[in-house]
Amino acid sequence: MVLVSRTVETLETVREEIESAGGSAVVAACDLADGDAVAALMDRIVEDEGRVDILVNNAGITRDGLILRMSNEDFDDVINVNLRSIFIACRAVARPMMRGRWGRIINISSITGLIGNPGQANYAAAKAGVIGMTKTIAKELGSKGITANVVAPGFVETDMTSALGEQVLQEAGKRIPLKRLGSPDDIAHAVSYLASEGAGYVTGQVLTVDGGLVC
Repeated sequence: MVLVSRTVETLETVREEIESAGGSAVVAACDLADGDAVAALMDRIVEDEGRVDILVNNAGITRDGLILRMSNEDFDDVINVNLRSIFIACRAVARPMMRGRWGRIINISSITGLIGNPGQANYAAAKAGVIGMTKTIAKELGSKGITANVVAPGFVETDMTSALGEQVLQEAGKRIPLKRLGSPDDIAHAVSYLASEGAGYVTGQVLTVDGGLVC
């Protein structure tokens, strides 16, 4: 297993947890806003590992602002990290997965990509783009035994959502039928299912994990 982030320090704890559970993992640093760096890293992973069976794209940044005030740079930064890097990673693993005639591509989107959100035109555009791109990949690669699906989280307890503030999160919790925010484990379970043999006949789908917020 290869764990990728901007800095390897953020992944060391995850690597240690994987190894303590009997698995193995290596970490790699990559600026996912740099398309050339992403492509080079994916090529190196394929060369080192010999094959790629499962790809999970979970990169995401925000640069929020109302559309009248949003700069071109803020729009482009979010598109580059949240959409373009995913495209590059999917393209890089497509050929080795096709050679192996098996693969699982799981891209993390957001309910914002389904319903939009004021102040997040860039984020919503990127996350909606992930959905459309994944459906297309599912159609293009399905005959080679490769599935491609999306997990669309709602409000999940992460560093990104904590920046929204306690009042915003409390109001969001009131609108969620299950009356709680999601946890990273909720998303991990969804990803685990889509990566499994049990999901071998599931492709091109959006699995919304949001406690019922978008019904």
